[in-house]
Amino acid sequence: MKTIQFREAICEAMSEEMRRDESIYLMGEEVAEYNGAYKASKGMLDEFGPKRVIDTPIAELGFAGIAIGSTMTGNRPIVEYMTFNFSLVGIDQIINNAAKIRQMSGGQFKCPIVFRGPTASAGQLAATHSQAFESWFANTPGLKVVVPSNPYDAKGLLKSAIRDDDPVIFMESEQMYGDKGEVPEGEYTIPLGVAEIKREGKDVTIVSFGKIIKEAYKAADELEKEGISCEIIDLRTVRPLDKEAILTSVKKTNRLVILEEAWPFGNVSTEITYIIQAEAFDYLDAPIIKINTADTPAPYSPVLLEEWLPNSDEVIKAVKKVLYK
Repeated sequence: MKTIQFREAICEAMSEEMRRDESIYLMGEEVAEYNGAYKASKGMLDEFGPKRVIDTPIAELGFAGIAIGSTMTGNRPIVEYMTFNFSLVGIDQIINNAAKIRQMSGGQFKCPIVFRGPTASAGQLAATHSQAFESWFANTPGLKVVVPSNPYDAKGLLKSAIRDDDPVIFMESEQMYGDKGEVPEGEYTIPLGVAEIKREGKDVTIVSFGKIIKEAYKAADELEKEGISCEIIDLRTVRPLDKEAILTSVKKTNRLVILEEAWPFGNVSTEITYIIQAEAFDYLDAPIIKINTADTPAPYSPVLLEEWLPNSDEVIKAVKKVLYK
């Protein structure tokens, strides 16, 4: 094992796959000459050249369409958005083309493409740069949605995403690019659609994903001091959703708290809540609690932002509430 940064894990995954398959290329704003806005493509232009690592104009609609069209001629592009907030400019291409090519062509064309870049908040970036769109894309049949929380998962999942024959939305975080973690020296992949129990427990299940899961770890450490045992599940992939992992855990702990950095209405935690009440209602000893951001655009003020974001204190309160403590 070696210890590398999250950004390095992303770069390694892309580079290894591009060495393996010449049909893979990377395109996006500042991915080449500048080595990526967050240095996630550092050194790739030098290795693969300007035909496979391509700087684009600030025109997400245009380069998303070019990349999607290229899948129909045998290519496997990786499209980097400087932030998924900017993907909204190209969302017509993603939703109406990438997600539907296979079905609308009667299976004659597949669309092996990865759209990747940062999601959700990253400090004082204000309302239009702090949005979590996982549930938007996960709501679309034909798309797979991946949100890793550490370097090991990021590399293994990205390699699987690049090899997948369907379009994959791969969502990262500006605030995780510097995170360090152990990654194997050799080849490995992690299958899409498989959650992981990051911490075994018996009293309550906490489900989360992405960078906000760190707040669940903090809460679990504090609760352990009071004799409360939390089981933490990292979804890793939002769609397809590993509902069996959640169901199995809830049937053991009989309680569920869901932590998600997204607005409260109609999100991933809402879907999980529905699944559990439909398929494991008799196992629940308390109502499910979901923890989300405040139901407003993200504020710029650091004081308001702190109140807006979910945190470990909210997780602790939720766990104690489902345990009637």
